[in-house]
Amino acid sequence: MRRSWKILIGVVVVLVVLTGLNALAVDSETKSAGVTEPGGRLLDLQGGELEITERGPRDGSPIVLVHCFSCAINWWDRVMPMLARDHRVVAIDLLGHGGSEKPTSGYTIPNQADLVAEAMHRLGVREAMAVGHSLGGSVVTALAERSPQLVSRVTIIDTPPNHRGEDSLGLVAKLGFAPVIGELFWGFKPDAAVEKGLEIAFAPGFPVPDEFVDDVNRMTYSSFHDSPEGSDEYTDEESLDRRMRRTGKPLLVIMGAEEQIITDPAERLAEYRQTVPGARTKLIEGAGHSPNVEKPAEVAALLLAFASEKSAPGAKISAKAQEGVQNRDGVRRQP
Repeated sequence: MRRSWKILIGVVVVLVVLTGLNALAVDSETKSAGVTEPGGRLLDLQGGELEITERGPRDGSPIVLVHCFSCAINWWDRVMPMLARDHRVVAIDLLGHGGSEKPTSGYTIPNQADLVAEAMHRLGVREAMAVGHSLGGSVVTALAERSPQLVSRVTIIDTPPNHRGEDSLGLVAKLGFAPVIGELFWGFKPDAAVEKGLEIAFAPGFPVPDEFVDDVNRMTYSSFHDSPEGSDEYTDEESLDRRMRRTGKPLLVIMGAEEQIITDPAERLAEYRQTVPGARTKLIEGAGHSPNVEKPAEVAALLLAFASEKSAPGAKISAKAQEGVQNRDGVRRQP
């Protein structure tokens, strides 16, 4: 009997040691940058190498696209061709995502924004419409704050102004964030679990593209764990609507009506309208957290209309934009 107990205790000790060693190995993992997208290339920047793609005429007014958490450039594939007919479109893989470098740290929103700014300087892109999806919405807000000369206007797609307790990335993501268990899950996660976890990023029933599973698998545990944490810290310090009001940049906010991550998307859009003078908002029916993937034609039309405006914040929206964008009540209020 004692021998059986000794064997059991020995097995438990071995499992605990192995789990701890796995956590250390997973936490310290890094990955070098590499091109993952057709036509992509790497920019060697001070904070790391980033993958970028460019489309459209070089002399077209620029649009910069910044993707969501655990995503990559390919989340813009269905939108980019429509934007690139008349605009110079630059899509960037954030640090820790897609083909970009994946160090053990550097995933704060200000650092990500500064890297995007450095990439824009390298490419000679200024006065761009900066478009950010989810995590990218926080990044483009910080970009407008920290490098205002690079940004003419901002579009935020499915990023709430602040984090609420009811907002959730889902059960699968929660497992990934749990101490020790998260590292263990990360090391052995099957593709089916990744696909299941991604379902929350779309309206119910929307099929998850296989390449989006590959995007998650390219990440390291550090980039997966620290990126949303950095976003929450940024909005906890000050909400996005207040930050955007201070920049004075024209703002368009788009959200999917069938959100599974953000609670009360219509209410969150109203928060932007109430805080940011002249903010335009649009709730897209039939889309979840990723209307740029689910409803690309509608999103592209909104972006093109917004990009074509010459008005200052709070001015009357153009007739073309009125077809798809809900403006505030027309009364200019002081911040």
